[in-house]
Amino acid sequence: MEKKLLMNVGSNWSTRITVLSLSVLVLLVSCRTTRETPSVNQPDQPGAMEQPSVLEQQLHGEGDGKPKPEISLVSGPVTIDSLMEEMTLREKIGQLFVTHANGYFVNEDSDTYYELVQKIRKYQVGGIIFNSGNIYGQAVLHNKLQRASRLPLWITQDMEFGAAMRVRRSTYLTPAMGIAATQNPEYAYWAGKITAREAKALGVHQIFAPVLDVNNNPENPVINVRSFSGDPQTVATFGNAFIDGVHSEGVVATAKHFPGHGDTDVDSHLSLPVIPHSYSRLDTLELLPFKAAIDHGVSSIMSAHIAFPKIGNSNGTPGTLDEQVLDRILLDSLNFNGIVVTDGLEMRGISSRYSPGETVVKALHAGADLMLLSPDELTAINEIEQAVRRGSITEQRIDRSVRKLLEWKKEYGLFKSRTIDIDSLDKEIHTTEHQLIADEIARKSITVIKNEQDLLPLRPYKYPNVLAISIADDISGETGTYFAEQLKTYHPNVKFHVYDRRTNEEEKKEIMNDARNADLIILGSFIYVRSAQPMQLSSEQFDFLKQLAAGNKPSLLVAFGNPYIVRDLSQTDAQVMAWSARNAQVRNTVPALFGASPVTGKMPIDIPGYSVIGQGIEIPQTTIRKDQPGTAGFAKDSLRRIDHIMQEAVFDSTFPGGTVTVLKDGIIAYQKGYGYHTYDKLNPVNATDIYDLASLTKVVATTTAVMRLVDTGKLKLDDRVAEYIPEFNTGPKKNITIRHLLSHNSGLPPFRVYVDSLKERSQLIQAVRDEPLIYSPGSRYEYSDLGFILLAEIAEKVSGRRIDRFIRQEMFYTMGMNSTYFNPLAKGEWISNRIPPTEIDTVFRKETVRARVHDERAYFMDGVAGHAGLFSNGTDLAVYAQMLLNGGTYGGRRYLSDAVIRAFTAPQPANPERGLGFDRKSTGFSSAGTLTSDNTFGHTGFTGTSIWIDPARDLAIIILANRVHPHRSYGHNISEIRAAVADAVISSIIDNQ
Repeated sequence: MEKKLLMNVGSNWSTRITVLSLSVLVLLVSCRTTRETPSVNQPDQPGAMEQPSVLEQQLHGEGDGKPKPEISLVSGPVTIDSLMEEMTLREKIGQLFVTHANGYFVNEDSDTYYELVQKIRKYQVGGIIFNSGNIYGQAVLHNKLQRASRLPLWITQDMEFGAAMRVRRSTYLTPAMGIAATQNPEYAYWAGKITAREAKALGVHQIFAPVLDVNNNPENPVINVRSFSGDPQTVATFGNAFIDGVHSEGVVATAKHFPGHGDTDVDSHLSLPVIPHSYSRLDTLELLPFKAAIDHGVSSIMSAHIAFPKIGNSNGTPGTLDEQVLDRILLDSLNFNGIVVTDGLEMRGISSRYSPGETVVKALHAGADLMLLSPDELTAINEIEQAVRRGSITEQRIDRSVRKLLEWKKEYGLFKSRTIDIDSLDKEIHTTEHQLIADEIARKSITVIKNEQDLLPLRPYKYPNVLAISIADDISGETGTYFAEQLKTYHPNVKFHVYDRRTNEEEKKEIMNDARNADLIILGSFIYVRSAQPMQLSSEQFDFLKQLAAGNKPSLLVAFGNPYIVRDLSQTDAQVMAWSARNAQVRNTVPALFGASPVTGKMPIDIPGYSVIGQGIEIPQTTIRKDQPGTAGFAKDSLRRIDHIMQEAVFDSTFPGGTVTVLKDGIIAYQKGYGYHTYDKLNPVNATDIYDLASLTKVVATTTAVMRLVDTGKLKLDDRVAEYIPEFNTGPKKNITIRHLLSHNSGLPPFRVYVDSLKERSQLIQAVRDEPLIYSPGSRYEYSDLGFILLAEIAEKVSGRRIDRFIRQEMFYTMGMNSTYFNPLAKGEWISNRIPPTEIDTVFRKETVRARVHDERAYFMDGVAGHAGLFSNGTDLAVYAQMLLNGGTYGGRRYLSDAVIRAFTAPQPANPERGLGFDRKSTGFSSAGTLTSDNTFGHTGFTGTSIWIDPARDLAIIILANRVHPHRSYGHNISEIRAAVADAVISSIIDNQ
């Protein structure tokens, strides 16, 4: 199954188009790769601008509070020389600063907005770095600030793992270390491209990524998963691919943190790290990715606030302010001629040692150009003016950096257009194509470094009771709840607890009690890289988890963030690296735990004593998962045609409601509920609701049970029925075989009422046994319920178990078909409440039939019969279909041989439109539609159910409905609905378009 699911990754990542999945190709065609003006921008119309508020006008007064006219924007054809000549010293100094803004709604009368506009208009700051925000909030504020500025603003943002790092509801991408775990630099390219595309739509000109630090220190408190690897060549390869992706969209990438922040154990946000390495060490390790990026054409580099006392004579000076680091190494030795950006100047590694203005003067002398996040821009500007007057720095040095920035603003078209088209944002950000690629990267990043006793993939039947514990370093009490929700979609019995800093003794006792009753303990580590916080377990957490491990229960660790946490939880039996705690990463991690997506990741770092670079246990996909249609090769939005078909069927009273499930390539690519349980329209249908399968019982239960018995040698197709049912040892019945019953050509009549006089199981079975033939066995086809009633009885005799127990124990339970039962009412309300009523029985039961079998004969046979009685939902039937498509295996276990499946689903010589038990696509009209392949097989059910399996396309189409509600006179056009849905599905496959 795995080979059909995802794209094959080529070893030569430069040959991009040929190795990408179809979703990537679609994006490639639509992407714009020019470095010209972002096409979403429109020329400003100064005459049409909103009038400035009194508050804004006051910013230009002399303290008299009188409104002043709007400043004149610099736009249109400009020359850098003329601009430089017009600018005052203060204006040029202002251009050096990139100030902070949050991308949320802000009222014009607020202090926040006032201070921003003051910096822009009065002090001419050169740019903005947006921190957190949302899409429309940031876009609106961006346009307002651009219109408030005489010179266009240079917009920057930190986007190491996609725009979602800062902007809510944009596309999240796996952190760098996870991308490197895929072993495919192509994913780094597309991560850069998607990030830049969404950045450009938001009006961002420069992103602060990628991180080119080599994370070779497990104690590093600030880089960690932000780095691609502990190997410098890997960092260089993936970093350059990311830069290529960013540049392809006309956005500036920024390599950081020069000359390398990987080998530190101090957070520069809090203090000044000191690296005691010599230049020769840096030159052979930390500098390698930066050299590669410079050679590759990166145009911006960010400095690190780290002291390198063995380089030159600058003992204790942060690299950002050190001429030995920036001027001599970066600009001179490495010949970098782009723009140098400082790391945030508010970080305590610098701000605790130098005043705002002194910091900037030193940074300029060292070789920096743009000053990021000064703790006090206004004070800094004033101090720099004084420094020029004192001769501490020349205006010419300031001019050099200002000219670089102005040239960038011109190159990227900001003097022609500086605002963005807000109406285009919903077409550019978090698109289906972006999400498909992001999901693929996330799945490919999952890495397993330990798997004792083959714990993974998890099989619910092996571990019926699971305890999941989220280990967190916060006090929210909610961290990891999404992880638990996702686990519950793959396992029916999961208890969940959060153990964080607010967990009390009573909660610990509850966790320990649940641990004693659990068959498996899953630990989700949500301790990850956050500035100014520890990233290992607290001593209290460590002691508690050590006590928990003493219970000797099988355990699994999933590291959502800091991978080095395995050092604290080394006793766990299986260990999975998931790289991030974001919901998108969690959603793509959990399927891998259960074998629903393949695991192929390899470690990009060493964890001393636990793993080495390149280590990773591969696990194939063996179960199905739910995913986006595009992942399974369906054209974007094309399956929405099904919505129209099903909704019209509801409106036309073909059925009150129903569900459609589409399985392709091991993926439930589409699953929806339509309408209501009944025509009173009070209970909407859920996509996973359970329906009476009616005659689908014949194949899903009875035929499958026979296949199992044939496969194990306990039954033969040409066995005479008389060997098992003595009543058949007479006359023409002597010649009837198991094959005849499966082929519906035994001579038995298609239907008998019986229940008008017989209402006990034994009586009904005896009546079927005694039923005379209506034609000679094998002479013609006559679809018969009676033959399948007998097949179930034969299966019971051979197996020693009634068919409901036999098929559940042998197959359904271990396959995880947890919504598939005979007599579901006996299983409790958690099942029965999900079952819509079938029919209002006015003849035999005089009641609404719900959660009890609709067929009257099966009802009086205690709800268990070979022709009817089984209930199930679309998800479980997809599991069943995938088992058949896999040639009889599912979840790593073989249930049927490929040979027996082929024998039962192949066309029969006497009737090519039938298999053994299974129906096949008809040559004329077929409810399987006109577009499915000729080898499509399946069955339909009287209540409105159907399953069609197309092995040529690794596809199954499952429709469940209660078309006999309120009475069986309804829904006669159900076959046309089935065919229309099938054709809609096939026509949506991209290969068929």
